[in-house]
Amino acid sequence: MKQLTAYLAGPDVFLPNARENAQAKIAICAQHGIIGRAPLNPEIEHLMTLPHDQAWRAIYLNDIAMMEGCEIVIANLTPFRGASADAGTLVEIGWFLGRGRPVFGYSNSAVGFTARSAAQVAAVPDPITGLAVEGFSLPDNLMIPGAVEYGGGLALMVPEDGVTRAFDALDVFALCVAQAAMRLRASG
Repeated sequence: MKQLTAYLAGPDVFLPNARENAQAKIAICAQHGIIGRAPLNPEIEHLMTLPHDQAWRAIYLNDIAMMEGCEIVIANLTPFRGASADAGTLVEIGWFLGRGRPVFGYSNSAVGFTARSAAQVAAVPDPITGLAVEGFSLPDNLMIPGAVEYGGGLALMVPEDGVTRAFDALDVFALCVAQAAMRLRASG
């Protein structure tokens, strides 16, 4: 089987230890015969010296070019700054889905979307009252586990023991990579 390259999507680039986290993820991928590519790269520091209106566009184009060179995506879908996954990561998943490339994802949260959404509304009341939250007992909005399941053939991976991990914990990521490698080997 050809060694595949995985785009490691997620808001991990905002972690204070982003470089170390990316290197650890790349090493886990390598253990399973996958080349991991994190959007955090040396060019980012150079791009951040550009004026803001140029920097964000350059970062976007850099990430798109990196995704073009990857056959699959492994996405960190742990809730980020709210009840749901990072919006940028969701765009990246959609990009891979639109190209018919396999999508794999994981979340370090053991708390379901319905409970997180209720807690978010309680903390920051919505000016529109009476809005329902889907009650399917899924890890996130149904479109997210649906994209992962139908994009890669696996369910969105969450902590099996029901215990929420730290945002940057790597054990659920490692399980996701192992499952992706097994699935991709099986499909040839």
